[in-house]
Amino acid sequence: MSEGTIAPARTSLLELARLFGRLGTTAFGGPAAHIAMMRDEVVRRRGWLTDERFLDLLGAANLIPGPNSTELAIHIGWARRRWAGLVVAGASFILPAALLTGALAWAYVRFGRLPEVGWLLWGVKPVVLAVVAQAIWNLARTAARTRLLRVVTLAAVVAAAVGVNEIAVLLAGGAITAAARAWRSTRGAPLKQLLPVAPLAAGAAPAVGLSALFWTFVKIGSLLFGSGYVLLAFLRADLVQRLHWLTEGQLIDSVAAGQITPGPVFTTATFVGYLVAGPGGALVATLGIFLPAFVFVALSGPLVPKLRASPTAGAFLDGVNAASLALMAVVAAQLAHAAIVDVPTAIMAAVSAVVLVRYAPNASWLVLAGAAVGLGAHALGWVR
Repeated sequence: MSEGTIAPARTSLLELARLFGRLGTTAFGGPAAHIAMMRDEVVRRRGWLTDERFLDLLGAANLIPGPNSTELAIHIGWARRRWAGLVVAGASFILPAALLTGALAWAYVRFGRLPEVGWLLWGVKPVVLAVVAQAIWNLARTAARTRLLRVVTLAAVVAAAVGVNEIAVLLAGGAITAAARAWRSTRGAPLKQLLPVAPLAAGAAPAVGLSALFWTFVKIGSLLFGSGYVLLAFLRADLVQRLHWLTEGQLIDSVAAGQITPGPVFTTATFVGYLVAGPGGALVATLGIFLPAFVFVALSGPLVPKLRASPTAGAFLDGVNAASLALMAVVAAQLAHAAIVDVPTAIMAAVSAVVLVRYAPNASWLVLAGAAVGLGAHALGWVR
């Protein structure tokens, strides 16, 4: 697989800011949905990356700690405009979600509860499911293009479905394909040039304060692999059990706020920071949890083309990409269970899939249309 090409025209920082700002405002549904919408924009609509290059960046994002979809946005920014693009793409994707989550935190502190937005998710989730399914189908042609990669993908689906750790699934997929490549080329010679990923750790100060809050979330952002459920476990261990900054109820409300807003779920940190230390706390907690993602991408981004250039390391990356696709497929199955709750949502998912295949609209507008349908259903009393 080739490294992929980048469109010859130089992308402006304003264009990066507009694209990722819009995605940060409309990308509901979690990392799998964010990734699908990014592919729609940067591969299909703009031609900035090939599917091969997109999968390489996705695989690299999956191998480092932190919010995967945010790190993919940062990787894309790096691919288009290096350091400036890295900052602009990442910040533009994070900022809308952080502002919305901060507004929810203000309302929560003032009124003592989160607003009822079940109608929003009722309308959005079936559409998001169709967008994710289409992205998986299209990426599968690249990620699972050989018999070995198809076997790795299916094995990774099974492993992820039964609860095997996500990083273990990714590394096993990479190791299998790298071993197969090395065996074919050297008849069983030892593997070489595989680069392990070592997450950085940062200590947390013991008392409440902006500095303590910042370093606590730097530590979480530096160590956390996996889904929003893993984030919940980290936050509970640190903020409820060890530091006693939040109650169990406040923690659950904080995670809910991160899930019902578009963009990265890690903006849960914004909500927590506001509860603990007001607007300043919201700012430093947000900076703390996302800062490691920028550092990790800055360190790993330049290595991706070098990995692709090495036959054995490139085969390892192929396996990671196949396993990444499998993880997306498992998340899509879980999303289907949560999204298809009645006949109208089943119809919405089917119609969205047909519209995507037949007319290929911008996925962001399709998600907004789903939100509008949810609003209409709420106004008619069909959903709360």
